[in-house]
Amino acid sequence: MPAVPTSEIGHVFRKEYGRAVAVLVRVFGDIDLAEEAVQDAFTVAIERWPSTGLPPSPAGWIITTARNRAIDRLRREASREDRHTQAALIHAAHEPAEEDVIPDDRLRLIFTCCHPALASGIQVALTLRLLGGLTTAEIARAFLVPETTMAQRLVRAKGKIRDARIPYRVPSEADLPTRLRAVTAVIYLIFNEGYTASSGERLVREDLCTEAIRLGRLLAELMPHEPEVMGLLALLLLIESRRPARLTSEGGLVLLADQDRDRWNRVLIAEGQAIVRQCLRLNQPGPYQIQAAINAVHSDAPTAADTDWRQILQLYNQLLTLAPGPVVALNRAVAVAEVEGADAALTLVDGLDLDRYYLFHAIRADLLRRLGRNAEAALAYDAGDRANREHDRARVPSAQTSGAQPTLTLAFHS
Repeated sequence: MPAVPTSEIGHVFRKEYGRAVAVLVRVFGDIDLAEEAVQDAFTVAIERWPSTGLPPSPAGWIITTARNRAIDRLRREASREDRHTQAALIHAAHEPAEEDVIPDDRLRLIFTCCHPALASGIQVALTLRLLGGLTTAEIARAFLVPETTMAQRLVRAKGKIRDARIPYRVPSEADLPTRLRAVTAVIYLIFNEGYTASSGERLVREDLCTEAIRLGRLLAELMPHEPEVMGLLALLLLIESRRPARLTSEGGLVLLADQDRDRWNRVLIAEGQAIVRQCLRLNQPGPYQIQAAINAVHSDAPTAADTDWRQILQLYNQLLTLAPGPVVALNRAVAVAEVEGADAALTLVDGLDLDRYYLFHAIRADLLRRLGRNAEAALAYDAGDRANREHDRARVPSAQTSGAQPTLTLAFHS
């Protein structure tokens, strides 16, 4: 039996973490117990798998082992917390039949994490932890807060779910629309963390991108007539289609204009464009749909020079009306540069208060270079490098804390 390195075991658990935790939350009704049990299973795997090899179904092994460990723990603690642990044991032994519209534990867990009793920022953080399997340190970097602060927020959020008896289920049809914005934001941000990872050796985490798209598909099945859900799925598919051409062989970033478009995934492009056309027929535009349409225009162009920038500018005008903000305005300025010239775009960029956002400096530097103002461009590039280092690939300002739908900015250029 070939040896299994610890790194591979870690990769398997990272991939299956969300599924295992979600199943165990359903079984035991306790998030902390579910997480601890999965961690116990990881410890057992580290001891056994190097000699026994990977089991035929790693996910099944993890869930079974974690469930058994959780039951053992509850039995040991029964004397101290008899009522709670006995109830959990009974529930584990007699799981009720599933009645929700979509039989997927991870989708249920997303709606639990996105309950309106929780602040919007912690909804995203908790879902990244429980569904995406990100560590507390990784989430803290994405939110630009100390790890101890994020750890405290996660503990309080799980405590609130427990104390408020927030149900682990997909909401009723009547409640779904009001919960939709937080859920779509969570799926988007899981994808964005995968597309431009906040930590680790790799710029891209394919597992998170895949998970976000899978969750997006499930949400689209649950709400097939909701245009913004369809728009989100189209957006993720169209951006994901570019991933094969996005990195150099050394792992460096290749900007959109420089990518080999023959390497783009045409199957994903066709699916994403078909969804965009479906959204257009519904004629209920929203931010995700417009962002998807912008990416559809990019995917239509056989070369960067063939890009229909006038159409993209019109779409940005519409997006700025529906979702006004400095980051949207910054992206619109990129289109303005292509249609009206770098001078007009620079005037717009200089009016934005985004000094701490590294892409602001990168775009401004490029505009200055195109105008022949090379000394100023060099200073802008330096400012961008400082902002990038300081904020660890800074995210869209306030997207994680304000509750507003985030705008995918980096992906428009890469």
